[in-house]
Amino acid sequence: MRKLLGLVLACSLLTACGSENTPASGTDAGKEFKPDLEVSLDISGDDVTVTVNTNLVISEEHYGQERKAREGHIHMYLDNGEKIGVKHAKKVFPDLAPGEHTLKVSLHNNDHTPYDVTKTIDFVIE
Repeated sequence: MRKLLGLVLACSLLTACGSENTPASGTDAGKEFKPDLEVSLDISGDDVTVTVNTNLVISEEHYGQERKAREGHIHMYLDNGEKIGVKHAKKVFPDLAPGEHTLKVSLHNNDHTPYDVTKTIDFVIE
């Protein structure tokens, strides 16, 4: 009876340690975590500084490596151009041509798979 009670108690404790909010590990890391994303632009002449605020840990160290829960990097696309991998919360685009521009910002796992969190911002350089 004591062994059975001990086994039930041990199973209860192990079950209590798990949680639906606990991020998965390995290749499933990040699937249930959907990070926040706020993007602001500071336009100064023909330079634009993009600031990204997110609860995702931006990791330069693990860029391009396997997934790690709640960690990753940023992809930016200026005027539908090629992907720019960003490993810091700020990025400067210098010497932009006058006129209308579009910036797409998206959050990705270390292995470049998307979190499906994206913002698109239109702006003008005078």
